[in-house]
Amino acid sequence: MRFTFLIGIGLTVLLFIACNSPYTVGKKRGYFNIQFPAKSYQHFNQSGYPYTFEYPTYAVIKKDSTFFQDKADDWWINIDVPQFGGRIHISYKAINERNRFDSLVEDGFKMAYRQHINMATGIQDSLFTTPSGIKGIYFNLGGNTATANQFFVTDSTKNFLRGALYFDATPNADSLGVVNEFLKKDLLHLINTLQWRAAATDKKS
Repeated sequence: MRFTFLIGIGLTVLLFIACNSPYTVGKKRGYFNIQFPAKSYQHFNQSGYPYTFEYPTYAVIKKDSTFFQDKADDWWINIDVPQFGGRIHISYKAINERNRFDSLVEDGFKMAYRQHINMATGIQDSLFTTPSGIKGIYFNLGGNTATANQFFVTDSTKNFLRGALYFDATPNADSLGVVNEFLKKDLLHLINTLQWRAAATDKKS
């Protein structure tokens, strides 16, 4: 009886402590000490590029040279976030006779579905319109995929831009979840601040 009484007191004390402690969301294993920087953005407005946008101050932009097996075009770039091993890859095509609008859209869907058909637990695509009126499709992929967030935007007549968030790590939705959500906000900010530039859009394909 005394033993049972002591257990009861102990449980009561633990319950009291728990009820009077601040509630915190459980962190995923491996990210207990992660420190996220404050959200701050800078303007990408490189001369000769057919697009502009805002990207994080804790990221660096590098001109792309290759994308998987494809030779990168002049206006392809990588937005690297070294602190988290993240990368937003940006590819651009000028719409013309060689790069037809319908073909580019089809390729955009293929890139999202083909790369992850064996890894994604689910794929959702949704139509969106940015504050400046640019339309596009956003792809959200579940499961252990190389990139859980992809998109493309276009004006359907001149410009077509595709982006994807990648990580320099083995795809794991559980361990990358916290960082993925943090950088996803930067990806959405990039999309919502993107604008087309008239200069250079018709110079190359």
